[in-house]
Amino acid sequence: MTTSFPTLRAKRICLLIAHPDDEAMFFSPTLLSLARPELQNRIFILCLSSGDADGLGHIRKKELVKSALLLGIPSAEQVVVVEDERFQDSMTKNWEAKEVSKVLQHYFAPKMKTMSADAAPIAMIDALITFDENGVSSHPNHISLYHGASTFLRNLMQRHSGWENPVKMYTLTTTNFVRKYSSIVDAMVSVVMSIFQKKKSGDCPTPILAVSGVGDYRKAQMAMTSAHVSQMRWFRWGWIGVSRYMVVNDLVRVKGL
Repeated sequence: MTTSFPTLRAKRICLLIAHPDDEAMFFSPTLLSLARPELQNRIFILCLSSGDADGLGHIRKKELVKSALLLGIPSAEQVVVVEDERFQDSMTKNWEAKEVSKVLQHYFAPKMKTMSADAAPIAMIDALITFDENGVSSHPNHISLYHGASTFLRNLMQRHSGWENPVKMYTLTTTNFVRKYSSIVDAMVSVVMSIFQKKKSGDCPTPILAVSGVGDYRKAQMAMTSAHVSQMRWFRWGWIGVSRYMVVNDLVRVKGL
């Protein structure tokens, strides 16, 4: 079903997440879809913390790599975890947008400040995927990624008026409580809604819909149960059973960036 909707092809893509297990709990349909070999995408996962709130950061970093490989990322070298006191894993802390932007600049636009204002801006990725302004679960770290990524794209274009931004930003749609926990039922609703939405096709379409079949759904569950073992508390068993984000992702391109 996913192949019948517009998608990204032959792109360098960064999935920006806040904690190890975000890639499986929230973005597994996206990874399983965009990592298909025939699409020729190259996907990088950039995680801004090791999830060390409980002192398990050294374990969770390894779990993230194992999960990423299960979800279609071909090499551990395409997974980067940032460990920095600026980005503490906390339900009460917001990360500064400018600091998130600096990390993105370091990895994907290191020559930003030296680029000529008369030339087109250059970046090492074509698309940036992250949470929307509500963070799906309202986690302040998730929300901080949206603002940090937006700041990065604005900074990239700061001295290049008249040029098109080389990086397109896509965000994962936050839904209400009922839809969030409706699993395959919401997947069907999302498909119907997407069919009737006005689509922008072309090189960077919107929206992008990724729907997992039974096999990919099981891979997503395995990414949690066999990779993120340290995180499998009772409520996460419930999440992988009924969350729509384990089955369907709808990504919307952010306008004006």
